[in-house]
Amino acid sequence: MRLKTSLGAIIGAVFIVIAATMPSAAAAPPTDACPLLTQAEVSAVVGVSVGAGSHITPTYLKSCTWAPPGGATVQFASVLLALEPAASWESAKAMLQSVANSPSAKKGGVTMTPASGIGDDALYSSVGNYTKLAVKKGDVSFQIVISSNAPIEKKRDMEKALAAKVLAKL
Repeated sequence: MRLKTSLGAIIGAVFIVIAATMPSAAAAPPTDACPLLTQAEVSAVVGVSVGAGSHITPTYLKSCTWAPPGGATVQFASVLLALEPAASWESAKAMLQSVANSPSAKKGGVTMTPASGIGDDALYSSVGNYTKLAVKKGDVSFQIVISSNAPIEKKRDMEKALAAKVLAKL
C-alpha cells in the first residue's frame, strides 16, 4: 500500500511540474488593427504628423490607416496596417513568390525580398516605388504599406520600424 501511495505522490508531483513549466495559452490574435499602432508612433517613424488611425470601412476592423490631418501631402499619403489570417500565410507567400518569379513580373520589376529580424517570417513585396512588408509571428500575420514619395529603401526601413512596434504589442 505504501508503494502505491508513494508512486501516486511521485506521479502527481510530475504532473504539477509539467503543468507549471508549460507555457500559458497564447492570447487570441488581435481583431482590431488600430490599437496596434498609436498616432505618435506612426508620426515619429514617418516624420510627418498623422491623425488618429481609422478603419477604411467602419465595420471592418482588421485594417487601419493613418494619414496627415489635412489629407495626403506631396511627400506622404498614408500608412496602412492590415491584419490577415495566419493560417493563410504559407499559401499567400507561395503565391507572391510565384508572381515575383514569373517572366512578366521579372520584366515589370516585381521583387520579393526576405526581411530579416522581424517576427517568425517576413518579406517585402515590391514593384517600382511601391513596397509592402508582410510579417508572420505565431498566430498573427499582417501587412504594412507606406504610401509616400520616399525612396523604396527608406519606406522599407519605416515599415520595419512600424512592424517592430506592432510585434511588441502582440
